[in-house]
Amino acid sequence: MDPGQFFASSRILIVAGKGGVGKTAASAGLALAAARTGRTVLVVEVAGRLGSAPMFDVDPQGYDEQTVYDDPDRGQVRCRSITPDAALVEWLSNHGFARIVRRMSRSGLLEIVATATPGIKELLVLGQIKHLEQSRAADLIVVDAPAAGHALNFLKAPLAVRNTARTGVLRRQATETLEMLGDSQRCRALLVTIAEETPIKELVETAFAVEDEVGLALGPVVVNGLLPSIESLDTASELDPSEFGASEHALSAGEISDLITAADFRRDRLSLQDDQLASLAQQLPLAQIRLPQLFTTSVGLAELETLADAASASIEAIKLLAD
Repeated sequence: MDPGQFFASSRILIVAGKGGVGKTAASAGLALAAARTGRTVLVVEVAGRLGSAPMFDVDPQGYDEQTVYDDPDRGQVRCRSITPDAALVEWLSNHGFARIVRRMSRSGLLEIVATATPGIKELLVLGQIKHLEQSRAADLIVVDAPAAGHALNFLKAPLAVRNTARTGVLRRQATETLEMLGDSQRCRALLVTIAEETPIKELVETAFAVEDEVGLALGPVVVNGLLPSIESLDTASELDPSEFGASEHALSAGEISDLITAADFRRDRLSLQDDQLASLAQQLPLAQIRLPQLFTTSVGLAELETLADAASASIEAIKLLAD
C-alpha cells in the first residue's frame, strides 16, 4: 500500500514504546506524513505532557485542541491532550451530572470517584478517544500513549473495569472500548524502538502482550534513531597522511588518527545496528518503518519533515517488498 492507503487502513494509531526511544517525535512525524496525504490528523497526548506542539514550532495552548500544521494543498495536524480528570468531568457532564460536577471537583470527590474502580481513569481517557473516533473528529487519530510498561496497563484498563463492573454504564463503556481496540479497521498499535537490545526486548514482550491480552492489532514496528550508512568506512584504518597532500589545509597525523577512531566507532555502531535490526525481524516478523537519527538537541518542524519523509519512504518500500 502507498502512504495514503496505509494511513487509511485504521482510524486510530496508538504509538507506544519504551521511554527514551523518541515516541513523541515518532508520533508527530507519522502525523505529519499522514497529513501530507491530504488527511486531517489529530495527535492526542495522554501522558499529561504537551510535547507535540513545540515540535511543529507552535507554542502549546494548554490542553485545548489547537492546529499546529495546516497546508491547503496537503492536510492538517491538530494536537490536544486528554487527562483523566478532564475526561471524567466530561463523562459526568454527558451523563447528567453537569450541575454538580464543578462542586465535586472543588471538594475532591472527583478523585474519589476516579480511584474507586481500578482502571477507570485509563478507561475514561480511552472512552474519550473512542468518542473522537466515532464523531469523526479527524480522518486519523494518532495517540501518543504512555511508555511501554504503562502503555500495557493503559490498554488493559477496559478489561479490568469490565471484569469489575458487572452491569451499568461503566461496563458498557468498557465493552465498547474493547470492541474499538479489537477492530483493526478502527485501531492499531505502532510500537517504537531503537536498534538496541534492551528496548527491542521490551518491545517484543509488549507486542505479544498487546495482541494476546488486549486483542489489539499490530502495525509495522517503528525503528527510530537509525544511523545512515557511510561508504568506505572499512578502509578508514588504511589512511596514509601523505594522501591528504601538503597544502595548508592538510590534516595532521593526530587529526587523521582521530578520524580513524571515529570511523572505527561508527563502523562498530552500524554493525551493532544491523545485528539488532536482524534480531528484531527474527523475533517479531513485522514490517519496519525506519526513522533516522536526528543530530540535534531539539526537534522542530524541519526535523519532523525529515521524519515524515523517512516514514513515507519506508511505507513505500514495504509495498515494494510485499509485491
